[in-house]
Amino acid sequence: MANAYLAAHTGRAHPPSEAYGTQHHAPSPVQCDQCTEGKTSSAYGNGKSQQGIILALAESQNRGPIATDTVGVGPKRVYLDLHSHPPNVAYPPRPVPGSVADMDVIMDHCDFSTGKYVRDCLEILRLGGGLDMGARVRRGKMDDWKYIYTEENASQNDSDIASFLKPAFGLKTQGDLDPSNDLPKKRGAQWEPHVRLPAPPKYVSYKDSPTVCDEENPRIYHMFWTGPFTDKPYLALLSFLFTQNLGLQFDADRPDPLICRPQFWLWINPGPAAAVPNPSAVRDMFDQLKSNPWASPFLHPRFKDVIQFKMWNTTEQLDGVLELKDEWRALRDSLFNSGGYVEKIPQKAEAEPEETELEQEVEEDEGVAAAAPSPTKATKDDDDKINRVGSKSPSSYDRLSVILSDMARFVLCHRFGGIYLDADTILLRDWEELWGWHGAFAYRWSRLEKYNTAVLRMNKNSALGSFLFRTALKNGLDFHPMSISKYTKDAYLEGLLLRLPDALFDSAWLNTEQYQRDRPPQPYFTEFADFFETPVQSSGAPHALGFDGFFKGAYSYHFHNFWWRPFDPSRDFPDLGPRFIAGERIARASLAEGSTTKLPDPQDETVADDKRDLDWATVIKRTFESYIRGERPNMYGEWLKW
Repeated sequence: MANAYLAAHTGRAHPPSEAYGTQHHAPSPVQCDQCTEGKTSSAYGNGKSQQGIILALAESQNRGPIATDTVGVGPKRVYLDLHSHPPNVAYPPRPVPGSVADMDVIMDHCDFSTGKYVRDCLEILRLGGGLDMGARVRRGKMDDWKYIYTEENASQNDSDIASFLKPAFGLKTQGDLDPSNDLPKKRGAQWEPHVRLPAPPKYVSYKDSPTVCDEENPRIYHMFWTGPFTDKPYLALLSFLFTQNLGLQFDADRPDPLICRPQFWLWINPGPAAAVPNPSAVRDMFDQLKSNPWASPFLHPRFKDVIQFKMWNTTEQLDGVLELKDEWRALRDSLFNSGGYVEKIPQKAEAEPEETELEQEVEEDEGVAAAAPSPTKATKDDDDKINRVGSKSPSSYDRLSVILSDMARFVLCHRFGGIYLDADTILLRDWEELWGWHGAFAYRWSRLEKYNTAVLRMNKNSALGSFLFRTALKNGLDFHPMSISKYTKDAYLEGLLLRLPDALFDSAWLNTEQYQRDRPPQPYFTEFADFFETPVQSSGAPHALGFDGFFKGAYSYHFHNFWWRPFDPSRDFPDLGPRFIAGERIARASLAEGSTTKLPDPQDETVADDKRDLDWATVIKRTFESYIRGERPNMYGEWLKW
């Protein structure tokens, strides 16, 4: 939609798919095997559809009547009927490239505020996304459950936004005067300078795009990690390889030219969050990754185009944000601010980073961003809050790194675009249609109408990002999700950061807080620990149902911390087969040193040595590993080709 009002607040342009107001439906859907046409949604649309607001502003120079019912214009939507076709029904089909999720439909069926159940939401996400794999147990038409569409006749899109570029004023004589002119000014307060945004780019649909990947909307998953690499980022990366459309079923030198492959950028802060940096960052990071059995498999050349390790440097990152670079140093004492509570850190002189020849070589060989400094060793052996690296137990929680990650997610999405994922996230399906929706989103904080930014999508250099950074700067660089919720609510900008239902990314959350326990989803968790230690009464489900029985339909699962709890206690090592046996041996030896029980030799292992009832975490880990070993295909029936 050529939405000038919204583009002026986001820096984006969007197709005129529909209006903000009454929904308009075609008399009847087109009868075809793969589509339903004519359905037009409102409110959320493709990105940020509020064309009714634009029309109202454009026609209200003297504050006249506001339009409440408008007809959508732009590309026709074709709603897809996705399902496997006999006899190939063992695995679901991949989403159609360029398809888009209709957030109206998702909100209609999944919004907790309107009494919708997570169980029902997952069924609609599952069936509408073609994940039922031919198990057609539902009968009758399911047009209202279709939430994925493609755009037709997009080249005829009317995206002339010239008449909407300026906001309306009360009097025509005001012209370009300051719209805040009549607002009372608090004594001593400093007014923010006006935001000057470039003209929004012309909307180009997927079919009209000259390339399969849109540079304005890069498909990058960001994740932030502090300290030694463990089984937690290991499983996140395995889930990425198992679910996303990476073309790994093709020869490495012959990728599918019609696929826009997403990338996973893992940002590593190898030392304490408040450590002073030194210039040997990249070399130290890769030395540690190569020697770490959990990390080294992802340095294999087969994954170099889809997985990249990046060095996090707080100074370099904050200097890269235009809205912060000139002012953030004045707030260094309050840099670790969470919900208004500031962790005081003694400041040291900042060392100037120096790039060495070795680091330049690593950049070229590994495709890492420009060299950034790594932390020096802590001066104390005590596991205090300043020197702590990673959370090793509930009593030694790395609070500073958690606070730093609250800020890092907004910095990364604003600078580079893409989607941020917390490190306690596991991907459960292809995100193609979420990438096709070009708006910003996070998800709901369980029962509360607040944001959880464990999943965060933002457009790079958007006005929404500018607003959040400038507001956070005035609030001591506080990026806690509850603070973000307050910023957007107080400014009436919640519509620019869509709050998706938590069923999509955090399906167990409501049940753990004693909501919807009368009709829970599958599996039924009463606390997040059930993922790691499944209750005996339901412990037969993980092995019997496997990956297909784990919140099927959801896009990801958030297991909420538990950094210290292994996914697979009886096999707490990377089990990836002969190709990565060296790392497995190192991990086994390390595990044997810290165990009072003698581990069986790999050649002598039997089923009797394994735990009798496998927990959900164990089943998920072993499923992903069997794909890397070449013993099974991924969730879409594609075999990994080395």
